[in-house]
Amino acid sequence: MRDVASERRLIQGNRAGVGSGAVPVLPSSSSPPDRPPSVDQLARSIADVGLPHPLLVDAARAAIAAGDPASARTEAEHRARTLLQPVVNATGVLLHTNLGRAPLAARTDGRASNIELDLADGKRGSRTSHAGALLARAVDAEAAVVVNNCAAAVLLALAALAGGGRGVAVSRGELVEIGGGFRVPDVMAQSGARLVEVGTTNRTRVADYREAMASEDDLALLLKVHRSNYTISGFTEDTSVGALSGLGPPVVVDLGSGLLDAGCPWLDDGPPAWLRDEPAAKQTLAAGADLVLFSGDKLLGGPQAGILAGRADLVRACAKHPLYRAFRPGTLVLSALQDVALAYLDRSAGELPFWRMAAAPVAALEERANRIAGAVGGGVEVVSCASVPGGGTLPGTEIPSVGLALPADRTDELRSGTPPVIARVEDDRTILDLRTVAPDDDDVVLAALRDLGGD
Repeated sequence: MRDVASERRLIQGNRAGVGSGAVPVLPSSSSPPDRPPSVDQLARSIADVGLPHPLLVDAARAAIAAGDPASARTEAEHRARTLLQPVVNATGVLLHTNLGRAPLAARTDGRASNIELDLADGKRGSRTSHAGALLARAVDAEAAVVVNNCAAAVLLALAALAGGGRGVAVSRGELVEIGGGFRVPDVMAQSGARLVEVGTTNRTRVADYREAMASEDDLALLLKVHRSNYTISGFTEDTSVGALSGLGPPVVVDLGSGLLDAGCPWLDDGPPAWLRDEPAAKQTLAAGADLVLFSGDKLLGGPQAGILAGRADLVRACAKHPLYRAFRPGTLVLSALQDVALAYLDRSAGELPFWRMAAAPVAALEERANRIAGAVGGGVEVVSCASVPGGGTLPGTEIPSVGLALPADRTDELRSGTPPVIARVEDDRTILDLRTVAPDDDDVVLAALRDLGGD
């Protein structure tokens, strides 16, 4: 029979090195082993960074794991700067995609809203009856519906109006690709519609569309796509919306950039010269389009959204399609878009942040630049420069502007401030273009330049 007690003693002795002639090794009292600090204590020591405690714990753990507990604060500050926060756009790109495109001051009072409640009878209402109805009125359309961006608007229109393999005629010169990999042929395939290419890359005539109609048994739509991020010049020919409108199938126009009215009646001086050739929703519908699609966060100056406006039956078909539920925006977007639509209807849209910077006179920009440069006290030069619309709109268009120039590339230092100032580099100089800086942020720019020493 086994002596269990003796066996246990033998095992314990072997673990301690006893029984094999070895002497147990004990920690030296003169050289205690290094121990990492308490994660919780380290996290609490950097609480002034302002992050919630669980995120400070993550930063502390990362610093300890890297063998450098002292870097916990730097790690936490880095994580704080990855969060969404306000920045000053001094790049000169009016609709900077990386900076949220059109700037917009949204407001909410924290209450519920009547997004789908009819206040007249207390029954369920429609989320198309607020911002959508106002935008329809602004462009003289029968109806409009809002989705979360223009790409969704295109996909929804194709799926609802030409899904199930029905044909959609598109000029080969309009099979565009825009940022983020949005390609018309790919979107067409995802929608279930069938692409029917017409014409050539540089020349497409009405006869090309008529030929497609004659050869296709089930041509559901004629789609025109605005070449918003490139141009074709030279030996070219295009087909107008008016020429297509009498052919039979509904004409759907993806305008992309979202200019509401070519006349810009909300601006005292009318449309700026750089908008001269930009198609607008109101005029495109008047020319014979049955449905127009455009963005909310580009030339409209609103939140990210996609608007489908035009014939009531086409809009209704889009709103009833299952994809609409996946694409529809929430209260915040619709509320902000409603405010924008009301501003256009009462002709106060010139006060929207986008239009304030787009229409700012060069003389006013120069006055601001001189004030800032004078207050810095040296090392900053007032320069003429050019802004661009950005956001995939008006390729090649430049807008006269005025900026502040610093020697060398100082963009990293400007970006590290609070709030960050985002500038650009040209010819080994840092340019802060004041067209895209709100006048209320001039003091922020001034403080940032003073922090650099003005050199």
